Amino acid sequence: MTDTTSAPSTTETVAEFAERARQWLADSMPRIDPAHPPEADRGEEAPWLRARKLQKTLYSGGFAGICFPREYGGLGLPIAYQRAFDEASRDYEMPIILNTPTFTICAATILDTGSEDQKRMHIAGAIRGDEVLVQLLSEPSGGSDLAGVITRAERRGDSWVINGAKTWSTSAFAADYGLLLARTDWDVPKHQGLTMFLVSLDAPGITMRRIKQVDGGEEFCEEFFDDLVLDGDAVVGEVNGGWEVASRQLYHERRAVGGGSEFSSGIGAEGASDKQVDYVGLLAATGLSDDPRARAKAGRALVRRMVQDQLVDHVYHGVLDGRLPPAAGSIIRITHAETVQFEIDTALEIAGAAAVVDDGSGLFEYGARYPSRQAASLGGGTTEIARNIIGERILGFPREPAADRGVPFNKVKRNKN
Repeated sequence: MTDTTSAPSTTETVAEFAERARQWLADSMPRIDPAHPPEADRGEEAPWLRARKLQKTLYSGGFAGICFPREYGGLGLPIAYQRAFDEASRDYEMPIILNTPTFTICAATILDTGSEDQKRMHIAGAIRGDEVLVQLLSEPSGGSDLAGVITRAERRGDSWVINGAKTWSTSAFAADYGLLLARTDWDVPKHQGLTMFLVSLDAPGITMRRIKQVDGGEEFCEEFFDDLVLDGDAVVGEVNGGWEVASRQLYHERRAVGGGSEFSSGIGAEGASDKQVDYVGLLAATGLSDDPRARAKAGRALVRRMVQDQLVDHVYHGVLDGRLPPAAGSIIRITHAETVQFEIDTALEIAGAAAVVDDGSGLFEYGARYPSRQAASLGGGTTEIARNIIGERILGFPREPAADRGVPFNKVKRNKN
């Protein structure tokens, strides 16, 4: 398994790199108009095309894939250089929607577990802006039991034939390739009979449908596989070793959701609805700038934000130097959700009635964000799962009992579809 945190030394200091980045950004990247920030609706085609174009600009300027190894198209630099570039690029439009899942999850997983050909083709392709990668994990009958997948992969000669379905695949309509987890052995316990595949999403045998959400968005997709034929080189990792690949994928996902990945291509909000709360502006808009109780609420939220930033740094370096196990990524995954929800709740409380009835003050955006606050507790696995991981893999608590542990998957009782 590749060590994603190692990087060679460089003769350019972080400060010199940041200064060069600032000069290049000013000459090459579009500035963000604070009054009209770009809105990257993940359910639309245009933002993805725009992100690819921006990524190509980053690549041509020599600022793409800062922490990915040079042999796979990156710069091979430590995270301090990425953080310096992030700070320098805050006022510029960046391909933020490519961060998750393309760079921070899928490309990072391929870096850890893929073949040399897969790394050179797909990591480099993503860094150039030529490829978008997604996850094909969840299934209609699976719930949170990822290891219980029933999408079937059968070997036929040198090929594999896939049949089954995946769902809730984030922005799969805009992607080129997906990491697909399928069952290749039904005679062993569920975790042992899985294989990860790298799938071209325009291949014959794949039918994709958009999922329309209650708010009208169409970010998620469902995919149906009918005799999809894959070559043997589509396997990521080892045959029947898919759980190890999926576990690494989830490790990267939890770090990404919590804001702790070194593989991001810039930072910031994906659009106006995703930007951080401006508490100074909020207090001014509500006429509460001098109200001690309102100021205290805003202060508590800002403190939590700062603590989260420090925790991300602590966990990243703790995993890097071995003081913490990789499972510690679940810590920042939980605290990220708690911080997001606390901030949205605080903003709604300060805004009051203007957040739930659009009176033209501009405060309705805080109420509009409230219904989706719980999504932060679902991405990368639920908060309950993250707490179990912390208890079992970091604190050493005994695992919860499971009726299917050690039982061949074809003997496990499950609902009929």
